[in-house]
Amino acid sequence: MSAPLNIPSKQSQVSEQEWQLRVDLAAAYRLIAMYGWDDLIFTHISVRIPGPEHHFLINPYGMMFDEITASSLVRIDQHGNKLNPDDFDVNPAGFTIHSAVHSIREDAACVMHTHTTEGVAVSTQKHGLLPLSQQSLFPLSNLAYHDYEGVALREDEKARLQADLGTNNFMILRNHGLLTTGTSVAEAFLGMYILQRACEIQLQAMASGDTLVHIPDDILSTIQAQAKQVTKGMGGQLAWPGLLRKLDRTDPGFRN
Repeated sequence: MSAPLNIPSKQSQVSEQEWQLRVDLAAAYRLIAMYGWDDLIFTHISVRIPGPEHHFLINPYGMMFDEITASSLVRIDQHGNKLNPDDFDVNPAGFTIHSAVHSIREDAACVMHTHTTEGVAVSTQKHGLLPLSQQSLFPLSNLAYHDYEGVALREDEKARLQADLGTNNFMILRNHGLLTTGTSVAEAFLGMYILQRACEIQLQAMASGDTLVHIPDDILSTIQAQAKQVTKGMGGQLAWPGLLRKLDRTDPGFRN
């Protein structure tokens, strides 16, 4: 039997602000696992720690998402180097995409990337995400695409990814998966939840074999204003406390 991981608490070693970011990020990893969007130890969520150093938190390479805790998260610099030699290693391919986004988007405090079956499936379809559901409208109002260039290890790909993303908060990485950004972990998670649901709905609708009804363009043009009304201007923060309560009931270890 494998021994459980024993990660010493870092709460007393970091600022209160960093600790809250660690708790939120660990919660996001656990939620990704809870919803079945994880890919073993692969894919990543990163969050920027406020301050002039532009340091980030990311998952330790080799840990399953439902094992990640606030203390196990790794603090890294802008080049993906871990700052505490005692921490787990990180996946260099993982931070290539994330650093490309963080370096040009001050508003992208959190970057979330998944390889879900549905997300990858839609990323392979020439037309991409279609306006078939209410869920699809939110990402479609703010969506970019980036063509596949192989495993994300090459430094020169960053500039092309940055140009493709622009000011958008949703991206479909062709033949690869989904990406969302947000001003907080909560914002990026809500974006991923909606984008993932839109992909699931699209695939089920297409599998029915019936003629698909597309939502008119004039409705799409009003969706961003409507989104602010639906969330009372709080964005992802409206749902986030409830998600944390859910985790506290079922999987509270993320706070350690």
